Amino acid sequence: MAKLERILSDHVKEPEPGLWSNCKRCGEQVFISGLVPLGEDGAVLGINDPGEQARVVFRMIQHYVEAAGGKMNDVVRLRIYVTDMRHRPAVLAARREFFSGDFPCSTLVGVSTLVDPAFLVEIDADAIIGAGAD
Repeated sequence: MAKLERILSDHVKEPEPGLWSNCKRCGEQVFISGLVPLGEDGAVLGINDPGEQARVVFRMIQHYVEAAGGKMNDVVRLRIYVTDMRHRPAVLAARREFFSGDFPCSTLVGVSTLVDPAFLVEIDADAIIGAGAD
């Protein structure tokens, strides 16, 4: 049976111990928690810019997928949370910068708030390493 492994990236700030894991791998499956646009120093990035916040988060997802040994085309599912559905076009434009061709399965949900009011976007992802087209 495959063992559960915590995946770390030098490019993404980890939560304090005892709270949650940002990324876990079990066999070829990778599970990435909901990520928000925080810089490596913990500062909120892309203030008032949902497109930039989405790009920051997609970069974080990319760092984790690559740290797990995969590529962005191995991502099979995204769950995207936005605090205003008017952010949808900017977020989807940012998504197109990281994915092409056969996009991952995706859900976009409007929520009233995220953990910090400065966050406009939160995204979680699942990947299967080696499953994507080259």
